[in-house]
Amino acid sequence: MTVRNVVAIYAMALVPVLSACNMSTGGKPLMGGDIGRGETEDTVVVLEKEPLPDMADIALPAFRPASGEQILRRTAYTVSYNKDTRLPNWVAWNLTADHTDGPFKRAGLKFREDVDVPEPRATDRDYYNSGYDRGHMCPSADCKWCEAAQSESFLFTNACPQVQGLNSGDWNEMEIMCRRWAEKYGSLYIVCGPILYDGKHKRIGKSKVVVPDAFFKVVLRLGDNPSAIGFIYKNMSGNRPKGDYVNTVDEVERITGYDFFPALPDDIETVVEADADIDDWL
Repeated sequence: MTVRNVVAIYAMALVPVLSACNMSTGGKPLMGGDIGRGETEDTVVVLEKEPLPDMADIALPAFRPASGEQILRRTAYTVSYNKDTRLPNWVAWNLTADHTDGPFKRAGLKFREDVDVPEPRATDRDYYNSGYDRGHMCPSADCKWCEAAQSESFLFTNACPQVQGLNSGDWNEMEIMCRRWAEKYGSLYIVCGPILYDGKHKRIGKSKVVVPDAFFKVVLRLGDNPSAIGFIYKNMSGNRPKGDYVNTVDEVERITGYDFFPALPDDIETVVEADADIDDWL
């Protein structure tokens, strides 16, 4: 038996995309690539190496079942939902260059209840005259590549009460910057969500939706020069340089109690989470 080619590959998992977003509508796999195949007369020999982490789950923080979190996997993102606060604990997604634009706009869409979580749950009425915006966590503009993804971005499990000046100001500017980074680097892993400091919190509406004190966002890029960066935004209006919000991922972990990017090999995770320099991204 002869072998004409020997191929060395890494094991990589493709992110599943729901059938509602097929290639004809612009929906594409969040991560993928052709795996080299060695052709032989009788067999294929594969040299195994330590597998890379499951690319579908790199963005996901470590699950905390004891916390009672409810995990909701959507077309474009995954949510850890908190039934006590009526908020997401975090929302995580993979943003690729292909997903920074698309034909499915937000026009005509309104936020709606997520019937997959128990009552009481956030409703549109809770936000009426509250003084707070319905603030997307995974942005609508990151979901224009797929009709189902765009629709699901308007579920209240993907939203938090956010001061209008933040929602349309510096938070929005960071969302735009992330899309630019995705175009520049090809792919990002993003996690964001509310921060609740110790003490009593304001609640809005009949469902008593908690108003966050602040918001976090952590961003990871892989490739030849892996890097990660974190941001903390107080839930207030402001117009400040992006660098004013920068924190290491380690610091965001300390503040939130979450373990971000646990699927990364330890040597990469330790390095990228300990340093944050906005100049490395601009």
